[in-house]
Amino acid sequence: MTTDKGLQDGDATLIRRAAAGQRSAFDLLVERHQAAVYRFARSLAHDDAAAEEALQETFLSAFKSTRRFRGEASARAWLLTIVRHVVERQLAHGVGEPGNNQPLGDIGKAAGWGAIDDHLADLLADRLLLQRALAGLSSADRALLILRDLEGLSTAEAAEVMGLAESALKTRLHRARLRLLAWLRREVEDGG
Repeated sequence: MTTDKGLQDGDATLIRRAAAGQRSAFDLLVERHQAAVYRFARSLAHDDAAAEEALQETFLSAFKSTRRFRGEASARAWLLTIVRHVVERQLAHGVGEPGNNQPLGDIGKAAGWGAIDDHLADLLADRLLLQRALAGLSSADRALLILRDLEGLSTAEAAEVMGLAESALKTRLHRARLRLLAWLRREVEDGG
């Protein structure tokens, strides 16, 4: 159970308290961020079990490294960076995903060059369909869309989490959005 004082503490304060040995401070940090960390892990991992394992390993790693937290990024960005590294290690031990080197023009054409008709807008509002669409994308595309469009991280924060330059993140995010629209447009054409 959290205290009123704990609810008022900022993440950086909780991390400092955890580094000083206050387990309850770290428990509160976990409570605040576990949903976002799991969502991101699930977007990168191949299944729920791998995402759960990544979640546990992320918070274990974060707990061990609280003394090294510099506060240059938000605690959420720090945790999402850790989970990205954890999942990348998991995937390196398994079968990797094939590369997606489709030319931008082909992706844009399949997406309708960003034209969103009423039916496509309805599809974007359909949560289950959107989940299927995200599952149909590569883990890298899912990660970018989750960080920017669902978790609301800034371009700078998302770039840091992904280990990319901001310009590279913007380019990849644009392609990921086009791939998502292309997937949804195929749904429209196939009868949605």
